[in-house]
Amino acid sequence: MSVAKKFAVFGSLLAVVALAAYLGVAFFYPYAEGWEAGTLNYFTRQGFVFKTYEGRMIQEGIKGKVSSGSFSSNEFKFSVEDPALADSINHRTGDKIEVHYKEYLHALWWRGDSKYVVDSIR
Repeated sequence: MSVAKKFAVFGSLLAVVALAAYLGVAFFYPYAEGWEAGTLNYFTRQGFVFKTYEGRMIQEGIKGKVSSGSFSSNEFKFSVEDPALADSINHRTGDKIEVHYKEYLHALWWRGDSKYVVDSIR
């Protein structure tokens, strides 16, 4: 085998390994995790083939310099993988809750529409 062919084979294998590593990190390794608090606005189970649990919390706050002293709201959209946890969250619509989430770089269609995946509440 010539040197050029060896280089091409090695380069191709290196590219495949690098792509696999990137996809593994981007889709399966949590980028960040933390807590969010707010009022649960809606929670639904949706999807054609893969049914996923999707929710939205409204987080109240105060606007910055644009309009001094006025209130604004911020949305936190999230997905839930665990059906038991989804059932528990579903019964709290309209309540103020705190959720623990893991943030991924990208969403997966079988995990949900959001890159934020909630794994517990308090």
